[in-house]
Amino acid sequence: MKQFFYLAFWFFKVKFLRKEIPLQSVIFITDKCNLSCRHCAVYNLENPIMKSYSQIKQELEYSYKKGARFVDFEGGEPTLWQEDGKDINSLVSLAKEIGFFSTTITTNAQNPFEQLQADSLWISLDGVGKYHNQIRGEGTFEKLDKNISLSLHKALSVNMVINSLNYPSIEETLEYVKQNPHIKKISFNFHTPFSGTEYLQIDKEKRINAINTIIKYKKQGYPIMNSISGLKLMKENNFKKRCWIANFILVDGTRLKECTGKTYGVCDNCGFGMASEMHSVFNLRIDTIIAGLKLRIG
Repeated sequence: MKQFFYLAFWFFKVKFLRKEIPLQSVIFITDKCNLSCRHCAVYNLENPIMKSYSQIKQELEYSYKKGARFVDFEGGEPTLWQEDGKDINSLVSLAKEIGFFSTTITTNAQNPFEQLQADSLWISLDGVGKYHNQIRGEGTFEKLDKNISLSLHKALSVNMVINSLNYPSIEETLEYVKQNPHIKKISFNFHTPFSGTEYLQIDKEKRINAINTIIKYKKQGYPIMNSISGLKLMKENNFKKRCWIANFILVDGTRLKECTGKTYGVCDNCGFGMASEMHSVFNLRIDTIIAGLKLRIG
């Protein structure tokens, strides 16, 4: 109930009082990773940064004071974070102590994660079998599949970023998710062409075809997190972006009011589904509001 009232008051302030208050924080806690994925511009294999516990505490307190009540720990591979006996679960506990309603960990699922205590887990899934492997490395899908099967987490979902390599795997990925009892839902994004990864972006025709396919499956009851209203907006991608809804704190400590896409000038080619979902919320699309409430308060 506390979360519901906070969300309602937050919406009133940002919608009608036109205040730009973040609801979510995305905190990159390390750029150390155990993979070198084709699409990634974050990982650092030579001199990785591991933020200190005290720095992350300051960043959480800063984000909370700004208004954020949901936090996503990201990397690199965030499950690799550690300091003097503390691990990622220590950060989950810290966020709860500060007052965050829920915590999320986004992982590539290459290490067992049944011990993770975050409220929700996001697994990066780039297609089934060979499609995932050609993006993340040979054998990575098999490890991911095994680790998912060992997890009993009640809020484990997967995220697929559609690109020029895994585009043909959309339908079989949906079938994989539907048949997997350990996966709650799947969300879809499209590759955003940050520098050096432009070749992974799909053209507009394929993007529209992909969205039509996803909408078809959603209408059939497949566990797709994106709302239909949000998906339709992604076809043309000409809606107003309100990316200040999530503040970002990068691995070097840089604090951004909104998505890194604006910093790098790629908003016109944005593929992040959350951008269209929030636009739909602001326009009071019922299906999007319901999807958002299910995501945030169950």
